[in-house]
Amino acid sequence: MLAAVGLVLGTGDGLAAQNGPCVQESFEGARYLSCTFDPARTEFAVHHGRADGTAHGSVRAFIAAQAAAGTVPTVAMNGGMYHADLSPVGLYVEDGRERMGLVTSDGPGNFHLKPNGVFFVTEDGEPGVLETKAFAEANLSMRHATQSGPMLVIDGAIHPRILPNGSTRFIRNGVGVTVDGSVVFAVSLDRVSFGNFARFFRDHAGARNALFLDGKVSALAIGPDMQIGSWFPAGPILAAYPKAGGD
Repeated sequence: MLAAVGLVLGTGDGLAAQNGPCVQESFEGARYLSCTFDPARTEFAVHHGRADGTAHGSVRAFIAAQAAAGTVPTVAMNGGMYHADLSPVGLYVEDGRERMGLVTSDGPGNFHLKPNGVFFVTEDGEPGVLETKAFAEANLSMRHATQSGPMLVIDGAIHPRILPNGSTRFIRNGVGVTVDGSVVFAVSLDRVSFGNFARFFRDHAGARNALFLDGKVSALAIGPDMQIGSWFPAGPILAAYPKAGGD
């Protein structure tokens, strides 16, 4: 994964997010920007590259490409870890095409802090988060999927290897699904521990399952406006759109 070089907040230090599905809020003394979506009214997708096969490379570049095509998402953020060439580290499925297979091997870094997991959208448009073994056993037909790690919350419990308040502090972003099926995108606006971030999803956002997507390079845009991480690199990008025919 590429290294970050600093923190960039959008105009108003994230306050532009007070409308629509997103809100800036505090939890355990840290600021967060969270966006909650009703799947009945929202479509989710992952994106990586342009028509010529080159990676967008950043959320900002992706938003610019979407704007040029007239399809700016409601919210977009970096959607998983990546190699130096910006290719996905784990499972990556875009529009039904698997571009990277599910990774179950051991290895270094946060991705391999098992159990890791997958955010997915089925062919029927149903979003979800499952730890990797459960996802493999479910044998679902995918429209979109991105694998990352570690899981933050697994069936309502904090990942067993995440310390309550470890010494590492970074800007972090992730995705969770609540008991009622709502999907939550979240990014910390302050540097937080894994424990703090996991508790935000479970205790504040109400997520039954939640997945860490990345840290240091976390970026999020609301509509055309970057809220954080304007120039940070990105491989996979996770986006939410109004569902056609919805309110």
